[in-house]
Amino acid sequence: MHIRSALVLGSFLAVGMIWGGSYIGKAAETWRDAGRSVTVKGLSEREVPADMALWPLHYTVTANDLDALQRELTTQSTRIRDFLTRSGFDASSITVTSPQVTDRFANLYGADRPDERYQGEATVLLRTPKVEGVKQAMPRTGELVSEGVVLSPNYDYRTEFLFTGLDALKPEMIGEATADARSAAQQFARDADSHVGTIKNASQGYFSIEDLDSYTPDIKRIRVVTTIDYTLEK
Repeated sequence: MHIRSALVLGSFLAVGMIWGGSYIGKAAETWRDAGRSVTVKGLSEREVPADMALWPLHYTVTANDLDALQRELTTQSTRIRDFLTRSGFDASSITVTSPQVTDRFANLYGADRPDERYQGEATVLLRTPKVEGVKQAMPRTGELVSEGVVLSPNYDYRTEFLFTGLDALKPEMIGEATADARSAAQQFARDADSHVGTIKNASQGYFSIEDLDSYTPDIKRIRVVTTIDYTLEK
């Protein structure tokens, strides 16, 4: 009797161990699959023409008295304005900065002093969406020089080309970057004998706008990168 009971009990224990082992194995497999994921990046990139130009025409005049200096500043400002309107730009797109006046005798003495005591500088700024018009007018600034306008361009007064239409492109570019990320995830999934599941986490990078190159500042390259975590499922 005792032997038979022991055999029955042993059989139940064996079945229990088999069932328990199977359950634990499936649980472990489920836990392992739940932790399978892949992190990928997706890129969207566009080249677009600039839609806004900032063209500063910086000029310098000199004179021996302030009244003459002011008259010359006004004269040259008028000549630059006329040049811009002749080139097809609206007067409302043109502004003039307040002049900066320097006394060139302040720290110089005797023979070191220049012929004219005062120097004035000002900038006529053109802000316009007529980017092609600016590109065509820039080589013609020699006309101003022939009229006695002393242009003094430097890095602080360089022409800038901008792109202001980013908001209209954002939804489509984010969609492209997301699709690119999913394509990369699918490749990983194939290599892992899995398929792409749901999104665990996603983050959108910032949009960057840069010149195409140093010789083509009027063409912009726009980029955005998204980072997405996908689950991998059997």
